[in-house]
Amino acid sequence: MNAMMRRVVIGTAAVSMALSVAACGKAGDDKKDDASGSSSSGGSKTIGLLLPDSVTARYDKFDHPLFEAKVKELCADCEVSYANAAGDAAKQAQQVSTMITKGVKVIVISSQDAAAIKSSVQAAVDKGIKVVAYDRLAQGPVSAYVSFDNEKVGEQQGQALLDALGSKATPSANVVMINGDDADPNAALFKAGAHKVLDGKVKIAYEQSGLWKDTVANQKVTAAITQLGAKKIAGVYAANDGMAGGIATALKGAGISGIPLTGQDAELAGIQRIIAGTQSSTVYKPFKPEADAAAQLAVNLLEGKSIDSFATQTLTSGSGDKVPSQLVPSISVTKENVKDTVIKDGLYTAAEICTPEFAKACKAAGIE
Repeated sequence: MNAMMRRVVIGTAAVSMALSVAACGKAGDDKKDDASGSSSSGGSKTIGLLLPDSVTARYDKFDHPLFEAKVKELCADCEVSYANAAGDAAKQAQQVSTMITKGVKVIVISSQDAAAIKSSVQAAVDKGIKVVAYDRLAQGPVSAYVSFDNEKVGEQQGQALLDALGSKATPSANVVMINGDDADPNAALFKAGAHKVLDGKVKIAYEQSGLWKDTVANQKVTAAITQLGAKKIAGVYAANDGMAGGIATALKGAGISGIPLTGQDAELAGIQRIIAGTQSSTVYKPFKPEADAAAQLAVNLLEGKSIDSFATQTLTSGSGDKVPSQLVPSISVTKENVKDTVIKDGLYTAAEICTPEFAKACKAAGIE
């Protein structure tokens, strides 16, 4: 395990306890670790990991290495075969086909398009492959799902926006909402959660999908500024930190400052904007317990063991399938608790956050 992964230790007690209970059932302790060999032939202990895009920093930087490390901890002779769809649903479908051809026994997939992947999931299951939906609930006959309570994430975003508005949170206060990609079922849940908190408290004056792209979010907010007027926007809801970056640039270009701007995923750039005051909040979704939970589910399914003690909830996917699920808690992050969340948990060091550009702001925030 490299130094980055050793630092990413998340104190989520409930998840950690559940995972440690299962860890006693490790397999392959007396077998040689041959994971360094070719993955082209698949094999009886190969797990496929398919992630949706490389634009969102978390997937390649955290989810992939953390998942692979946990699999190796639980099953020394298991192998992980990894692919990233790079934001292309058709490419991800082809990657599922490749995994089937390789002979993997379990596929863990964060779908680029939850509906479009349904036929691929069915094809894998028809070949006797177990499928675990990761972070996003794919349609089709998946065996398990691990993610966060995504409607709760939206509620945390909405509440953080209201908190930042303070006394300015009135039914006539214009709020712009830039939601995530409609192909991602999580986007609808974030949106629903945010509306649950915001509706009636502020006026949603402009609402569009941002497609998880900073450039699209920038364009949408620029259109909102033109439509509403720069001085008539009280705050902006951005569904994730990547979009918040594009929105922050648009607001600065329009001479707008000091208004709340939400985010999500606790990306480094988002944390730095929070320290600098150009973004008011993000939602920290601890990657390690999510990746660990997915690895545990995958290994148990591969070895024919029960997952009942982990997947203790049941959620219904867009295709109507009832899916055993495990949900990991998320945390709202503002300038006031950066030190006690992402720094304390080792997601980032103070030095990584407080580059020369942000050194003064870090000092003012008590982070050095």
